[in-house]
Amino acid sequence: MQIFTKARVYDFMKLKITSVIISAILFFGSIFLLATKGLNYGIDFSGGTLIQLRYDEKAPLDKIRDAFSANEMLKNASVTEFGSDREVVVRFSGSSSDIGTDIGAVAKELLKDTGNVEIRRVDIVGPKVGGELREKALMAILISFGAVLIYIALRFEWRFALAAVISEIHDVVITLGAISLFAIDVNLDTLAAVLTVLGYSLNDTIIIFDRIRESITTSKRNDINGIINESVSATLSRTILTSGSTFIVVFILYMFGGDMINGFSFILMVGVLIGTFSSVYTASPFLVWLKFSVDEYRAKLGEKAKLKKERERERAMYEKGVV
Repeated sequence: MQIFTKARVYDFMKLKITSVIISAILFFGSIFLLATKGLNYGIDFSGGTLIQLRYDEKAPLDKIRDAFSANEMLKNASVTEFGSDREVVVRFSGSSSDIGTDIGAVAKELLKDTGNVEIRRVDIVGPKVGGELREKALMAILISFGAVLIYIALRFEWRFALAAVISEIHDVVITLGAISLFAIDVNLDTLAAVLTVLGYSLNDTIIIFDRIRESITTSKRNDINGIINESVSATLSRTILTSGSTFIVVFILYMFGGDMINGFSFILMVGVLIGTFSSVYTASPFLVWLKFSVDEYRAKLGEKAKLKKERERERAMYEKGVV
């Protein structure tokens, strides 16, 4: 004999006011950071040149800075360690056309007295290309918002779509705030990470919304708060396992992946945490505040089912030659 136990239902909506306060603090705090500190655009978006150097011994940062300061075109170069004390990254605005010769050769000549140095890479992006990339990055994010709005409105209902888009905006702004706070270079890798966060958060939200829609048709409850609690509780184990395993993998990448992917993995860590939180405590509560009615939605579903049966009946009559 099998014994069926009812899954435990947690009262998530009891904390919706607290969650909104937390979200508001993070959201407007991120906007403040973006307005005051701004974003640290990498050469992908701002244009300029990046040179990666490697020394056999500890890199003499002061000598490197002095060497670049001796060149009028390169005196404002930024010199920082990259991963280890033997690796150095030099960033500056300008390209080979500005200097009139090969930048790698110029750097090699300037650094000849600083030790045995290897030019590992030279990345150059013109200011016009950087501006175009910024515009396309913004367009990619806006298009993703529009696609989300249309998709969820067609699959669910306009209140679901609006709640999901609000949740996505919430996630993107807070993620950008973290990028600004920790001065992470904004480049194409960063854009890829932000769009990945959008996709991850949307997937989690869609799963919860799908369960809410299913619960509306199967549950005897008429209050949206209770249905949301049932739906989030039913998907809780899946959310914990998915978010937890993803976070562990990204954290390992952050710890051991090196400076090349540190920014990317850090953004994903923030995105996983914020996306999981917003799916439960931002997207779902907004259904309540947007005055979503369970009775009205059930009536719409009943009307759709009635129309579907009517069309099937008419088709059957047509095939039998009755009409």
